[in-house]
Amino acid sequence: MFQKIVRLIGLAFACALGVTFLVLACALPQYNNWWPMFVLFFYLLSPLPTVAARRFSDGYDSSSSALVELCIFLTTGVVISAIGLPVVLAHTQVIQWGACALVVSGNIVVFSTILGYFRVFANDDMDYSSW
Repeated sequence: MFQKIVRLIGLAFACALGVTFLVLACALPQYNNWWPMFVLFFYLLSPLPTVAARRFSDGYDSSSSALVELCIFLTTGVVISAIGLPVVLAHTQVIQWGACALVVSGNIVVFSTILGYFRVFANDDMDYSSW
């Protein structure tokens, strides 16, 4: 139990670090552009397919189901879109390339944190059918 609390605190710190990169990409005086904040929508959307797959399937065991595969595909699409958005914004010169690098760095940290959360709490006793 104590080990999960320590891991949860570490994940919270990592997520805060990733969001700090995102805010720096928007608020630093040389960038001063808040368009990269749209990446927050991808942060909220990325765990939803995984939660749906856990809710409506037996889990991520060796036998694969169509629902699990669809949810993995949708999650991959959301993550790639979150990484592609700042690159497209920088390519069209809406934001600067330095801000793009900060946003992509923040994306890597935040999505690694989300993945870490699902790894740490994969065998948790929470029953999704109670929702």
